[in-house]
Amino acid sequence: MSIDELRGSYPKLFDKLPEDTTELRYILVIDENFNDVDSDEFDAIDPEDFNYMVYVTELLQEKIGEELYEKLAITYEDGGIFEDCYDASDGLFGVMTKKSEDGIARAFLDEIERVL
Repeated sequence: MSIDELRGSYPKLFDKLPEDTTELRYILVIDENFNDVDSDEFDAIDPEDFNYMVYVTELLQEKIGEELYEKLAITYEDGGIFEDCYDASDGLFGVMTKKSEDGIARAFLDEIERVL
């Protein structure tokens, strides 16, 4: 999604963000979750259970406020937006979905825009 698409689709959210927010990655980071067999690190979010990891950046958390963020976390987990969603805390979510990265971003941002 381009920044123009984001600004047009989420005007209430972008009113709260700094003008220099020019890319999605400044507010949401979405990565495919995979099992890295070459790593000794423990996977806190198991790739078999959650095929994407979504990080709600500190900037976005700060701009929407703690109370709203906590309500959104519950909505993402319990709202049926995804097949499964796990709030791993500190802005990190495990998501099981068939949606694309753009679809995941839209699902997160649609809900934020709706409650603002």
